[in-house]
Amino acid sequence: MLVIGLIREGKIPADNRVALTPAQCKFLTKNFAHIQIKVQPSPNRCYKDAEYKQAGIELTEDLSECNLLLGIKEVPVSQLIPDKRYMFFSHTKKMQPVNQGLMHAMVKKNITLIDYECLEHKDGQRIIGFGFFAGIVGAHNGMMAYGKRSGEFQLERVHQVKDYLELIHTYFGLKLPPVKIAVTGSGRVAHGILEIMNLMDAQEVEPEDYLSREFDYPVYVQLKGAGLYRHKITGAYSRDHFHHHPEEYECLFEKYCSTTDILMNGIYWGKGMPRLFTMDMLKQPGFRISTIADITDDKNGSVPCNLGDSTIADPVYGVNKMTGEKTAPYTEGCIDVMAVGNLPNELPRDASRFFGEQLIKYILADIRKGDSEIINKATILREGKLTAHFEYLSEYAGVE
Repeated sequence: MLVIGLIREGKIPADNRVALTPAQCKFLTKNFAHIQIKVQPSPNRCYKDAEYKQAGIELTEDLSECNLLLGIKEVPVSQLIPDKRYMFFSHTKKMQPVNQGLMHAMVKKNITLIDYECLEHKDGQRIIGFGFFAGIVGAHNGMMAYGKRSGEFQLERVHQVKDYLELIHTYFGLKLPPVKIAVTGSGRVAHGILEIMNLMDAQEVEPEDYLSREFDYPVYVQLKGAGLYRHKITGAYSRDHFHHHPEEYECLFEKYCSTTDILMNGIYWGKGMPRLFTMDMLKQPGFRISTIADITDDKNGSVPCNLGDSTIADPVYGVNKMTGEKTAPYTEGCIDVMAVGNLPNELPRDASRFFGEQLIKYILADIRKGDSEIINKATILREGKLTAHFEYLSEYAGVE
């Protein structure tokens, strides 16, 4: 029997997304006799306790009978239940210092941790995540920021609408100025960005035209791996080789800095990867970019002027191009940066429904059957011990 517990999110600020919606819980319990679901009450979820109750799902504080606990964000140490199996985004695989204490606590409490971020297809493609809706909200916020800076158009905040369908209707009648937008990446985040580009009627153009021409209508170029990086010696690009040896590659984005108004960044960034540009480039007279939506949001990562997270309440800050210091946005001599780490929270019901569908289609069946290669490779801890795939975390986790 698989007894799933939906835990109450404890990280502050509170996350309002869920791993399974009430309708998805009802579907699972109705169609699979060997699945039970219990839900911890929460005042912050985008789906209310009453909606789970109406779907016939038990609301309870006691999750002791559950053998799989599903959350979204990192679980506060004080709320970890010893000897349990968890699935959530732990943000530990890159040895993030902020979550080292959480890792130590999970080791001590004999916890089994399956990290959503590590669930991958055989080719390394992520299986589930909120990237698509991060791309949608991030692209909207980036365009909103440019509209405020330029005064050419006005967009309202995403969280003010009921859902994605209503958001789409807000674009009817919107006319963008002839801006040039660079979109980086090819994954779910990039797909979300492109969705908004198309809804706003920005036209895709080839890199050669983008670099050499000006247009009297809004355009965008999508830059994927081969268009962004090349090996320093061979001049070629291999995705697998790049991710294993990023220091051997150089970035090709510099030539786009003088022809781009808005940068929508949707690329994965890891230690050692070349950045899209340098802080010194901001000082150059030809640096044209005025607005950056760093949707993958890595502080000092692929976008070096990402000085840290902004918030949903206050999503945009300025960076002085001469000093590199944080300033108020939309001021002279600064570049505007949108760097929100929990963008899907602005469309939480849509994002949760999409996430739950992926979880049901690709993961829960393997959880029920057991001995799954996909699950095993995503299991960072098994009963408090690092698995073979994550032994590199031994010092970080405080184990010998």
